[in-house]
Amino acid sequence: MRTLRNYLRFLAAVQLLPALESGEETLVGGQAVLEGVMMRSPHAWAIACRKPSGEVVTMSEPLERPSERHKWMAWPIVRGVMTLGYAMNLGYRALRFSANVAIEDMMQEGQKEDHVGTAVSAVPPARSAADSSESQKSSSQARDKAATVSNWLAAGNLLLSLAFFIFMYKYVPLLAATELKKIDPALGGRIVFNLIDGGIRLLLFLLFIWGVSLWKDIRRVYEYHGAEHKTVFAFENGDPLNIASVQKYSTYHPRCGTSFLMTVMLISIGFYMLVPFTTFWARFASRIALLPVIAGVSYEIIRFAAKHRGSLFALITAPGLWLQRITTKPPSDEMAQCAITALDHAMLLEKERGGELVIA
Repeated sequence: MRTLRNYLRFLAAVQLLPALESGEETLVGGQAVLEGVMMRSPHAWAIACRKPSGEVVTMSEPLERPSERHKWMAWPIVRGVMTLGYAMNLGYRALRFSANVAIEDMMQEGQKEDHVGTAVSAVPPARSAADSSESQKSSSQARDKAATVSNWLAAGNLLLSLAFFIFMYKYVPLLAATELKKIDPALGGRIVFNLIDGGIRLLLFLLFIWGVSLWKDIRRVYEYHGAEHKTVFAFENGDPLNIASVQKYSTYHPRCGTSFLMTVMLISIGFYMLVPFTTFWARFASRIALLPVIAGVSYEIIRFAAKHRGSLFALITAPGLWLQRITTKPPSDEMAQCAITALDHAMLLEKERGGELVIA
């Protein structure tokens, strides 16, 4: 049951991945994972996950900025698509790491229970060196097999997440709006039709975000999400990275993935109004084809609004900040310490690579 619960947590977190991560390659950002936080700087990333025992497991690796390898990736709109895709890939790897930490902890607990059971039972007969070697070989093969299953399961979850997104936020709203148009032809006008389609899509999105928040395990992810935001705020304001400094900040950050997704939902309504197609499948195909363009434009709006919080574009991102009342929660001091540890490790590696941050 506990293994199933961990897999379900991982699957739910994969669905939430776009709402939990922030994609910006020139600034510090991060993402909540299972019982931990991933922090990213332009040239490094690090994860800190807390085990039930209280031990914090960390991992850090260097990063290469895509725009430094290919200049065209820094073009407006294009940079949004490339950076977000890169951030999503990184975020998925971070989620897998946190899930593996949880699974490894479960395996260690199981081994401890086996040792206890052996201690209270009759003493088993002595085994030869060959038997011991064969046992170790079998255990190694079992671990390799488990890792292979985990890889396949992770890939399946990613495909399921993509299918879920297209079905829930593209197919279902369009189908519902089309059926309503059959009931009342007056709803078939391009503006009215797309307003209905967008309203249904937004409603489904809000229901999903709220619904999963009722799950205790996901609420903890949302608390780690709040810890990540608080820590980024402290860093951006030049405060020392300690619990007292971090905890005084808000959990609502304008560069959050939640704000990005909400902006995508709102901007897409206007984009779809420009599409001249009237048949169901043509409209459906155009919605999928326009995804990169809408994502790129939304990225530019979020990026601009984060630097100009008094601008008109900041008003567009305001609903995303409101939605963070659900997707972020006040973290405990232990959660804040996890986020601080992750950022410390990322910044240490960033400095070793001679990176410079642009905080503006």
